[in-house]
Amino acid sequence: MKTIEEMRRAHKVLATYSFTPGGVHAGYTDRRLYINLTTNVIEERPIDPMVKEKFTGGRGYGMYYLWQAVKPTTHWNDPENELIFCAGPLTGITQYPGAGKMHSVTISPETGVPVDNNGGGYLAPYMKFSGFDAVEVQGKAAEDIIILIDGNKGLVTIETAPEEPDNSCDLPEVLHEMYADGAGDRKNISVAVSGAGAEHSVLGLIHVSYWDAKRNHTRLKQLARGGPGTVFRDKKIKAVVVHFAGTTPLINNPVDLGPIKTAGGRMNKEILTLDHTHSRMREIGTANTVEILDKVDVLPVKNFKFGSDARTVDIRSDVWFRLISQDMPDGCWLGCTMSCAHGIDTVQLKTGPLKGQKVLIDGPEYETVGGLGSNTGSFDPLFVAEASFYCDYYGIDLVGFATTLAFLMECYENGIINKEITGGLDLHFGSDMDALELIHRLGEGRGFGLVAGLGVHRLKKLLAQQYHANADFLNDIGMEIKGMEVSEYMSKDSLAQQGGYAMATKGPQHDEAWLIFMDQVKGQLPTFDDKAEALSFFPLFRTWFSLMGLCKLPWNDSEPRDNRDKYTGMQAAKIPEHIENYLLLYRGMTGTALDLDGLLAQSKRVYDFQRVFNLRMGHGTREDDWMPYRGMGPVTEEEYLSRAERYEKQLTEAAHVDITGMSLRQKMGALREYRESQYRQLQDAVYARRGWDADGVPTLSTLKNDGIDFPELVELIKKHARA
Repeated sequence: MKTIEEMRRAHKVLATYSFTPGGVHAGYTDRRLYINLTTNVIEERPIDPMVKEKFTGGRGYGMYYLWQAVKPTTHWNDPENELIFCAGPLTGITQYPGAGKMHSVTISPETGVPVDNNGGGYLAPYMKFSGFDAVEVQGKAAEDIIILIDGNKGLVTIETAPEEPDNSCDLPEVLHEMYADGAGDRKNISVAVSGAGAEHSVLGLIHVSYWDAKRNHTRLKQLARGGPGTVFRDKKIKAVVVHFAGTTPLINNPVDLGPIKTAGGRMNKEILTLDHTHSRMREIGTANTVEILDKVDVLPVKNFKFGSDARTVDIRSDVWFRLISQDMPDGCWLGCTMSCAHGIDTVQLKTGPLKGQKVLIDGPEYETVGGLGSNTGSFDPLFVAEASFYCDYYGIDLVGFATTLAFLMECYENGIINKEITGGLDLHFGSDMDALELIHRLGEGRGFGLVAGLGVHRLKKLLAQQYHANADFLNDIGMEIKGMEVSEYMSKDSLAQQGGYAMATKGPQHDEAWLIFMDQVKGQLPTFDDKAEALSFFPLFRTWFSLMGLCKLPWNDSEPRDNRDKYTGMQAAKIPEHIENYLLLYRGMTGTALDLDGLLAQSKRVYDFQRVFNLRMGHGTREDDWMPYRGMGPVTEEEYLSRAERYEKQLTEAAHVDITGMSLRQKMGALREYRESQYRQLQDAVYARRGWDADGVPTLSTLKNDGIDFPELVELIKKHARA
């Protein structure tokens, strides 16, 4: 690798733009930065007051301005597709945990519809403090470029970057040094980068960095689902770099600091006094749930066939507690007392370009353990750690890859693919070294790695067409919805989570409707109506975090001591005291009083708008909300027999089927008919609650009630009704 000075000397400045730095008031700058990489145009644009009123911030801004940028015929790799980075009015506060979130919006390479992502790191706060609520990037560069936003100098540049490394281990380190004014300034740099794997797949992610002063190392958080990193690299973006020095607790200029201090004081006290007895987020992070989910039979095992395994003891939370470096400053934004962004400092890599080196490896999060671990049949924590590291290194969405790998492993075990097809790789479940080799081939664009990089949706078609595999079987076991791979929860016995996955606007990512814990662990959704109501409330409540610039974890991975004494069922799951905190934060920042109905109304406008956006792009109807049967029930006899008593009880007591004399296949058929019928009924109930028609499209009266009955949307809905 060349020296940093040699790299910098190779840069050529293509465009510069000067702006007036700063200007945050009541959480907003009311301006956005537009960059076109084809023409090298850089300009400031205002946030229209109507857009601010209707779309609030964050993801809402991203959705609205993406709509303006693209056409119904726009593909993800067309120049007019934009990649938009967005902040919300609460982005960057330091008084409340989880307030540093970045939101990205683009047309997804996997789904063909808008995909939003929510990630940590310092980029969103620094972007806003520099002066912009959003940065829109359109067009395509002719060669690798870096976009630099210097919020202190008031300068934006586009410059070529021909020599920088193409992996997310070295590149952030280089950039934090290259653009800092000395070692002490590295904390004032945040970068967005990806890796070579994003160029060779539709599974590319974007990393967002922050400086870990105690480790003297960059740390990374991810904008991961749906291939935003693939768009990033298709536009030839090597990095977006933001420099801002001068963060203070009052830099957002809140209207009234009092409510913010009240909410922050009680939330920080709650976390610091209760976390060690509750979720242990400060010690383990989200991987604290592994054994809990295994116990209730929803930990994904072997491509979501099973929900538990005796070997889970080897990847349970205490194993990660011992590997994770404790007593470190592990928050991904200033003031976050939840501190769940853990690191492992002691693992020596066994494979790949860094073989033999000791590297800093993320935590891991639960999705890492459930995806790369149990779902691929692996229960070796060191494999999980190394596979996680190399997914990050190459810029590959870990969840998308893990679910794709599990699918390929089941295809391998069923003889659909073999070593001749995989280039010598043994992809049986638990083939850890071959799985690592597949990651390297994907990241480096070699052989079967390019095939794996297609993702489950395209793989199903390829395997059916080229290798004459049974398409029905592939569709049943291929865990993707709308083209995006399902995240790592086994949903067979959770009708609520099935709906949470399949009816999510962007695809089956649990951040929209994570109901598995409520449904399967805590038993808070016992009735059909409870499940339907949860799928009306929680996606809207969770949408609000993406408008504000907030992390969801402080809301539901912490809980006041008396919450379950005061409330039961779904009301307890809402955690009313935390909702009150968020209303206090909003009032303190903006000066506008908001109740829960007002909060949900802000979310519903954006949520319904995104659904209509999907329709505009040729999707967004009932058929797009269907769950592969592996997510509903047993596809194979092996699966059925593993839970035969449970299934037969449901057949007789819930479905009222007389199973006397039935063969195994007949029982499986009857169970499938019942479970698919239940899901269809759930669709009907949820659509009605959301104000959508029977085809899953928002009605004209719903758009009017939302206040977004814009002519383009109205005509689109009318056209769909006439079709």
